[in-house]
Amino acid sequence: MKKAVIFDLDNTIYPVNSIAGNLFNGLFAVLDQNAHSINQTDNDAVSKIKEEMTRRPFQYIADKYGLDEDIRNEMTGVLRNMTYNEPMRPFDDYHHLRKISFDKYLVTTGYLKLQYSKVRQLGIENDFTEIVVVDPDVSNKTKKDVFAGIMEKYGYTPQDLLIIGDDPDSEIKAALSLGIDTFLFDPTGRYHGEASTHRSNNLKDALNVLSLF
Repeated sequence: MKKAVIFDLDNTIYPVNSIAGNLFNGLFAVLDQNAHSINQTDNDAVSKIKEEMTRRPFQYIADKYGLDEDIRNEMTGVLRNMTYNEPMRPFDDYHHLRKISFDKYLVTTGYLKLQYSKVRQLGIENDFTEIVVVDPDVSNKTKKDVFAGIMEKYGYTPQDLLIIGDDPDSEIKAALSLGIDTFLFDPTGRYHGEASTHRSNNLKDALNVLSLF
């Protein structure tokens, strides 16, 4: 029987595209201003970077596309001090999951100030036993490290946990490597053959998964 659920934040509890315009306008302007020097072998690199910024932490994107040091530093300087203070709302189905009796944890990757401001604006800070922000800017820890740490701290086995997230290359992959069951939330049908114990385009279906155990 499951004892606890670990949630991702971005695109799992709320849709990033609902705040992307307000959040990323300044950063997207930096990309546009430097488009001539970004990955000159790919004419669509800037568009791809903008799209990925709604799904993945900036540090990983900067490495993937080889952003030069000046661009990286300018964007990092903005992101380190960025907060989001406009109204936010979770996915409609999240209210079903916030009521479950399992212990709940939130593990998210990103800049500390920004991620905690999102949690505050969503009004979900009291939903979780613990909230952990994995910030690659200040730590070499990964989500796998955090999941292992939660098991050690609270005495869980891998069989006790379910990880709910939207990224098969991040929290889903990390959890599977530890033998933890996963629920891949894929509302737009982006993924197909990627590994996950369970998957659905409906967040509420995680309740059905939990009832199996």
